[in-house]
Amino acid sequence: MAHEGFGELWSGREEIRYRLRYFVNAYPALYMPLARLRHRDPSRTFPIVTRDTELVIEGFGRAGSTFAQFAFQSAQTHAIKIAHHTHAAAQVITAVKWGIPTLVIVRDPANAALSHMVRHQVSAAAGLHAWMRFHERILPYRERIVLTRFEDMKRDFGEAIVRLNEKFETRFGVWQHTPENEAKIFEQIRVRNRRLGEEVTPERLRDLALPTPEREALKNQFRKKLEAPQLAPLCARANALYEEVTAAEALVAA
Repeated sequence: MAHEGFGELWSGREEIRYRLRYFVNAYPALYMPLARLRHRDPSRTFPIVTRDTELVIEGFGRAGSTFAQFAFQSAQTHAIKIAHHTHAAAQVITAVKWGIPTLVIVRDPANAALSHMVRHQVSAAAGLHAWMRFHERILPYRERIVLTRFEDMKRDFGEAIVRLNEKFETRFGVWQHTPENEAKIFEQIRVRNRRLGEEVTPERLRDLALPTPEREALKNQFRKKLEAPQLAPLCARANALYEEVTAAEALVAA
C-alpha cells in the first residue's frame, strides 16, 4: 500500500509502468524475448506461445480469457497445450505467423477501460490508449484468427470453439454452454482464486477473475471520469476501432 501523502506519486509511477507494459507487449521483437525470460517457469506463470502450442487464447486484459481457458479445457478429452493470459498483441501476432490456431476475445473499449482503471489504478485515457494499441496491432491479422465478442462468449462460448474447428480444421471438443456447466467453470475459477491468495483484501478483490460487487462499485465511481467531455474524441476513436475489429465478416470462419 502506498505511504500516506505519496498516493499521487505512486499512482503516477504505476501508470508509467502500465503504459510501458502495453507498449512493449504490442511488438513481438520487444516482448517475446522478455516474456520467455519472465515466464520460463510454466508451473508458476502463464505459458508463452511456442512452436508446439496447440491453441492460443488471448484478449486485452479483463476480456474473460480465464473463463474461456477453463471452459475450453473442460470440454477436451485430453490436455491441450494452450498459451494464454499474457494480454499481449505480440503473442497473437507470433501465433498467427507460426500458423497456430488463435482465439481472441474482444471486449468493448469502455468496459475494458473501466476494468483496467479498477485493476491497475490508471487513468481512463491510459486504459483507452492501451486498448487501442492492442487491437490496432492485431487488426491486420484479423482474417487469420477467430474473434469472439465478450458478450457472445458469455452467451455461447461453444460457438467460438465451433468456429475454431471450422477455420483451422481442428477437432477440439465443443463446450456446451449450459447454466450447469457455467456454474462449474465459475467454481473452478473461485478455487483458482483461493489458491492465488488466502486473504481476500480490498486490493485483492481487484485481481480476482470473477465479477464482484466491490469491483462493480469501483467501476461505477470511475465511469464519470471515462465520460468526461475531454475524452469524447478518444472514446469515439476507440469505438470506431471496436466496430472495425468486430465487423460481421470477422466473426465467421473464413
